Amino acid sequence: MHLFNNIIDEKRNRLPKDGIVNYYGKLFDQKEADRYFQMLLANIDWRHDEAIIFGKKIITKRKVAWYGDKQFQYTYSKITKLALPWSNELLQIKFVTEERTGETFNSCLLNLYHTGEEGMAWHSDGETDLKKNTAIASLSFGAERKFAFKHKQTKEKVELVLEHGSLLVMKGTTQEHWLHRLPPTKLISKARVNLTFRTIANDVKSQE
Repeated sequence: MHLFNNIIDEKRNRLPKDGIVNYYGKLFDQKEADRYFQMLLANIDWRHDEAIIFGKKIITKRKVAWYGDKQFQYTYSKITKLALPWSNELLQIKFVTEERTGETFNSCLLNLYHTGEEGMAWHSDGETDLKKNTAIASLSFGAERKFAFKHKQTKEKVELVLEHGSLLVMKGTTQEHWLHRLPPTKLISKARVNLTFRTIANDVKSQE
């Protein structure tokens, strides 16, 4: 496993207040990032995401997958998912992420965006299943995409470009005070895989 050396200040807080976001830049070199990208596309049990909006079930073009230490239940958009057992490549990426950040994680939500036209609307990851104010480590593979934050009260915005093989960490009160999104764009035709390593708080909700 080769860590990518760069001059990005990973300790710099990208938010002006009310939360902490650190961008580590490329965690993997080009060869490693390409290899993981292809493995994730081929080996993850991708499924179209579902959501209940105004009482109607919506099926998204974007695909998702949910993995973890146990069969954790995770509910968002009024849909509950059961975690699948870790794959080898997910455990490898998880190990490097934990070593670099000093954090520990017990689950991972993955998203597959086939082109730039698929994105994610403004939201915060404040589900009750998650440990409060826990760190969320977001890794990007594939197409570089813009990622945006918006303060819930002041509407102040912060934007970053997430590189292939890069790591971004959200922690502290970020989810309480900030929304984030992946803006859609017609300028990108390539796919992007996003991994968000998380910590489920209540093991009672897992199935042995």
